[in-house]
Amino acid sequence: MDLKSNEPFWLVKNGLLSSFPSLKQEEACDVLVVGGGITGSLIAHQCMEDGYDTVLIDRREICNGSTSATTSMLQYEIDTPLYLLEEMIGKEGAVASYRSCLQAIEQLDALSQRIRSSSGFRTKASLYFAALKKDVPWLQQELEARADAGFDVSWMSGREIAERYGLHHTYGGILSAHGGSMDAFRMAHELLAYNHKRGLRIYDRTQLETVTDGRGYSTVLTGCGQLIKTRKIIYCVGYESSQMIPENFVKLKSTYAIVSEIDKKVCSRLRDTLVWNTADPYLYLRTTDDGRMLIGGGDEDFVSARKRDRLLATKARRLRKAVERIQPDIPFCTDFVWAGTFGETKDGLPYIGTHPAFKNAYFVLGFGGNGITFSVTGMEMVAAWLKGQKHPLSQWFRFGR
Repeated sequence: MDLKSNEPFWLVKNGLLSSFPSLKQEEACDVLVVGGGITGSLIAHQCMEDGYDTVLIDRREICNGSTSATTSMLQYEIDTPLYLLEEMIGKEGAVASYRSCLQAIEQLDALSQRIRSSSGFRTKASLYFAALKKDVPWLQQELEARADAGFDVSWMSGREIAERYGLHHTYGGILSAHGGSMDAFRMAHELLAYNHKRGLRIYDRTQLETVTDGRGYSTVLTGCGQLIKTRKIIYCVGYESSQMIPENFVKLKSTYAIVSEIDKKVCSRLRDTLVWNTADPYLYLRTTDDGRMLIGGGDEDFVSARKRDRLLATKARRLRKAVERIQPDIPFCTDFVWAGTFGETKDGLPYIGTHPAFKNAYFVLGFGGNGITFSVTGMEMVAAWLKGQKHPLSQWFRFGR
């Protein structure tokens, strides 16, 4: 499955940061991580931290799947509003899920500093505004739910939003103190390089073909005919998991993004704030560390990579028109356009845990707008399970829920 198209900004901006060989010999390890994007790099890092002999493989060049196409908005807000998620799974699980994403942003901050990352990690506020007047009542209900759960939130009127951020045609919104952004493509490369020096074995262009399960271990056959014997397999394959797992557990969507030319003066008012709205599909804005405006949205059901890519020009025009409506005094000069594919779950939550069809294995599948933060939570969950411990989020993130 092709997970990106045209010229993702991060891939062009960073170029080929690192490359690794394909597997040419047999391997044995404690943990095999399948998938070399931001999720796989985080999980492999945790395994190395915990002292496991770890191998990571990816069927592409490292980080050249959806990680190169992500917009890297780091939000504690989940695609399902908190007050609705509480109705779906109960207050305990809903608040715990939101709080795990907030803690993930803090953990990414600490991790970025620890490895001396140049990924431009930055903590930011988050503005969630009403695109339509009819959205105001439920958005204020959402404000109350978040405040009741202890999150640092406040209400901004449409006038206040216009005066502070230069955003017009809004009807008020929730300002949250918690959020962040970074270059996930670079961060993933840096994590892999950091752990490669510590003994992580990395092989790209290495396809997992079949798995034979034994008692307490599994043997993986790769596309080149090599064998990997491992105690545990951790699948960090994102949306491609829909081709592996028989249940219809995730809905694939196409999404689009545009990035402006560099103009730090234009970006200054939104430099410290993520912005998204209540439209369906929602529009989101963030600035990059080199002074560009990044706009995303235009989501629709994924049919095929060909259809998705045919819509690039049309979607780019619509995104530009949408941002010019709310920022009429600021010119937007498009520099990059791309599309990607992501997964949407029924409750906005990830699937992290075991699956009955896969022995000796865990899945870490962060979907929706919180894929990166869910992957950080997955680090803690996998660490607990490998030690034979339970994790409190397992019941809400499990398959078959």
